[in-house]
Amino acid sequence: MSAPQTGPERLRPGPRPRGLRRFTAPRPPREERCELCSAPLADARHRHLVDTEQRALACACDPCAQLLDRSGGTRGRFRTVPGRYLRDPGHRIDEQAWERLGIPVGVAFFFRNSALGRLVALYPSPAGATESELDPRCWQSVLAGTELAGLLAPDVEALLLRRHAGRVECCLVPIDICYELVGRMRLRWQGFDGGAEARADLEAFFAHVRERAREPRGGRW
Repeated sequence: MSAPQTGPERLRPGPRPRGLRRFTAPRPPREERCELCSAPLADARHRHLVDTEQRALACACDPCAQLLDRSGGTRGRFRTVPGRYLRDPGHRIDEQAWERLGIPVGVAFFFRNSALGRLVALYPSPAGATESELDPRCWQSVLAGTELAGLLAPDVEALLLRRHAGRVECCLVPIDICYELVGRMRLRWQGFDGGAEARADLEAFFAHVRERAREPRGGRW
């Protein structure tokens, strides 16, 4: 709720001066465009690229994303985020292993940063994506409990872990949905533990991941 107006502006009757409307009127939503060719993006679920130089996600239209896919773009500045979801129901990461991770919340994701040449661990918080400062050797001992850790495509896929109801859930997902989760939690977080709205959103997010994820068959992914 905005504060009540005071001073001369409150006493002035009638419409605001025309020239000031551009500063006071709500701004229209910014049109999203492909960051390679500048084509408008009508679909909210468009493709994303990882800008390895800026360490940021970039929006892409389907033709540009497909062009990078066909070129096998793994060495250039931009890398397409793939769409695969994998789930490892037989992983060996238990609650004791989770404690060794030193993550203060119940969700974390790990991805291989090609510029650093190592895994990076992040978790959602009210301030956004927060990097764990734990010794990476601790992660390696824990992540050895799932085959998914060895399948990660650098920069564009993440190992997503969730500790919930006495067990740990383990999935390989596109990196962009991890940052989507971070944004959703930052938007809805209330109080010390996130609040009921954030927890409900987290449940819906993981239900979506489970729905899309493929499990191994006959020992193969």
